[in-house]
Amino acid sequence: MTTGFFTSVDEVTTRLAEAGYLASTAVATTVFLADRLGKPLLVEGPAGVGKTELAKAVAAVADARLVRLQCYEGVDEARALYEWNHAKQLLRITAGRDETWDRARTDIFSEEFLLPRPLLTAIRGSEPTVLLIDETDKADVEVEGLLLEVLSDFQVTIPELGTVTAERRPFVVLTSNATRELSEALRRRCLFLHLDFPDAELEERIVRLRVPGLDAALAASVVSVVGALRAMELRKHPSVAETVDWARTLLALGADTLDDAVVRATLGVLLKHQEDIGRATEKLALA
Repeated sequence: MTTGFFTSVDEVTTRLAEAGYLASTAVATTVFLADRLGKPLLVEGPAGVGKTELAKAVAAVADARLVRLQCYEGVDEARALYEWNHAKQLLRITAGRDETWDRARTDIFSEEFLLPRPLLTAIRGSEPTVLLIDETDKADVEVEGLLLEVLSDFQVTIPELGTVTAERRPFVVLTSNATRELSEALRRRCLFLHLDFPDAELEERIVRLRVPGLDAALAASVVSVVGALRAMELRKHPSVAETVDWARTLLALGADTLDDAVVRATLGVLLKHQEDIGRATEKLALA
């Protein structure tokens, strides 16, 4: 079952670029196949390479709503799928004190008392939808089991209400920073895409697209310095978003070139740990 967002790889490339996401041929091809085959897309790679932004860009160009499940340690079925509105159920039971339990029970486990969470919201929607399951590697193994069921048949069983099957299959993007190995069963259900930091030429194009007022020579210098930082052993390497933020910072400061003083004063835009700033200052030999 296709989600029907794209008709060709070239269209993916063009439309994502219009949304500000410059995709390589490999990225565009994988997105097209995920759309055409109706399979979830597992995007893995270091933090800050554009995994989440890819899902947002697909939603933007497809004019689809974005439903996001942000995973974290401790997220459970109630937060991911659905839960019952217990407070409202108690009020309903209190208001109907004279009625039988069988009647009250039938009423309180109805649609009115259901609180859909991201997975159920995406499954039962009839409009074009992109379901982003972000940082899947942070979720517990139990949630992975839930995803296996949901992403296999795109349906959810609610014991009190029955089975809900997707009328229109969402375009599903799972992201992972690979902090935990995902199960083979989950990987089998997905198309896989590894995203790494872009090469210098692509990152320059991204910077110039996102920061149109930036001089081409300065954009090249920005990308060169960021590349040098990524080659160092740091706690956290600067992401693409931080490269863009740095370019905007330089533009706001009116900097025409990168000199030691400018780089030293603005390293905090790129690096978020003092030990990283110290190491970078030393390695870049900033005066």
